[in-house]
Amino acid sequence: MSLPPPLPSSLPGDGQEHRLHPWSWLFVLLMQLRHYLLPLVALLVFGQRGDRDPMWAQLIPLSAIAALVLVSVLQYLSYRYRIGSDAITVRSGLLSRNRREIPFARIHNVEVRQNPLHRLFGVAELRLESAGGVRPEAEMRVLRLDQALALERLVRQRGQAPRPAAADAPPATAGPRDEEEVEQVLLRLSPWDVVRMGLLSNRGWALAVAAFGVLFQTVPRPVMDDAIQRGGRQAFGFVSHLHPGMAGAMLLLAATLLLGWLALRVLSVVLTVLRYHGFTLSERERRLTVSTGLLSRTRSSVARRRIQAWTLSEGTLQRWFGLRQLRIDSAAGGPSRDDDRALRELAPLAAARTCDGLVRHLLPQLHWPPAQWQMLPQRGWWRLCLGSLLMVPLLAAGAYWRWGSWGLLVLAWLPVALLVAHRQMARMGWHLDGQFVAVRGGWWKRWWRWAELDKVQGLRLQRSPLDKLLGTASLQLDTAGAHGDVALALRYLPQAQAQQVMDQLATALARRKLRW
Repeated sequence: MSLPPPLPSSLPGDGQEHRLHPWSWLFVLLMQLRHYLLPLVALLVFGQRGDRDPMWAQLIPLSAIAALVLVSVLQYLSYRYRIGSDAITVRSGLLSRNRREIPFARIHNVEVRQNPLHRLFGVAELRLESAGGVRPEAEMRVLRLDQALALERLVRQRGQAPRPAAADAPPATAGPRDEEEVEQVLLRLSPWDVVRMGLLSNRGWALAVAAFGVLFQTVPRPVMDDAIQRGGRQAFGFVSHLHPGMAGAMLLLAATLLLGWLALRVLSVVLTVLRYHGFTLSERERRLTVSTGLLSRTRSSVARRRIQAWTLSEGTLQRWFGLRQLRIDSAAGGPSRDDDRALRELAPLAAARTCDGLVRHLLPQLHWPPAQWQMLPQRGWWRLCLGSLLMVPLLAAGAYWRWGSWGLLVLAWLPVALLVAHRQMARMGWHLDGQFVAVRGGWWKRWWRWAELDKVQGLRLQRSPLDKLLGTASLQLDTAGAHGDVALALRYLPQAQAQQVMDQLATALARRKLRW
């Protein structure tokens, strides 16, 4: 007979339904205000036009805020949860009442999140996710911090396979040893590691491009054109006043570009520090946990057996410094989830030997990295730049018609595209043994992706018209919750070899039990 782990003392254990923290309604209200902020601001700003009925113009947004407060309080009063021996029961809903039974064994990801306001009130938000769900199974806004951490620990304990209890063993009781379980730290990023990650990332560029896109979408076109023209005239007038000459103008332009680049680097560092400060990867009871964040702290965990696929990647700058990134795909969440919802990054940036050591520790049955990769035939390497081969001549013709001979400079991209395609095809490869299947690719940004055979749940052989012309085929492997940047696929194999590999995998999968 197996006994479930006892409830921690901080959790309600009388089997009755309980409400969330008394301040839960406030955090629900703030979340709703964030969603309806722009409409409310529009009512306050544009509702004041004219002199007719100014009181009604002010009452409309106030009434909307009062309605949101009422809805938040009613949601708090209608939300209840109960912790059972093998599941968590959640009741919610105002008009339509819902009841969800969430077995501990089906919870794949547990996330505890704290923003600065949560930390001020000593509370946290808890999310429970199961396999393949786009939305979390339960979102508890909010619990006391000690209750959220205790519930996370309880999910970890009761989600494990049950162990038989001895007949003469005394009943388990919660003690200090249970509260102080040993947690093995696998990776901890120092402040310098986080700063270096920001220097090597392009987060600042991405934010700047997104900000410009929002400006061009929201600001009226005449206003934007007028601002650009006025700013250009002022800058040109300032430079003309200095009389720098041609050499001085070039130096001034170079200094401006350098300052802009440095500003974007600083912005990348700031964004990286906010997200990855104090990043710690730890393991306890075969469950991986990541804690990260400066202002908003996030603690997300997933069982090792829930990991479906693995991805190693390195950019050009990262490769020069011997650094890589290790990511995983788990069965929790869906393709539309936010990047910070489920646990995905085991190593945002670490030395190559550190990443390989993590893989060998977490997958001891695999031989990583493979001793030998199966290379692809180089025939048809040009297909990787087929888009450039078709589009660049058309763009060059249009540029020649518009700017004359200078427009033919667009054709200079063709040798670059051909070189990149040739190098990419030369590096592509795959590996298959009795334990796992792996693929690799990329040249500027290199990547490795693999999955255990027990996690593969589907095979698909694909042939495009170009594959039929070249006598090749691609084999796609599907795993539960595979949402990586690159697909787990053996591409551009000779057709006979692709069919042989598919038959080999199909036979192996038929003899194995799917584990997820």
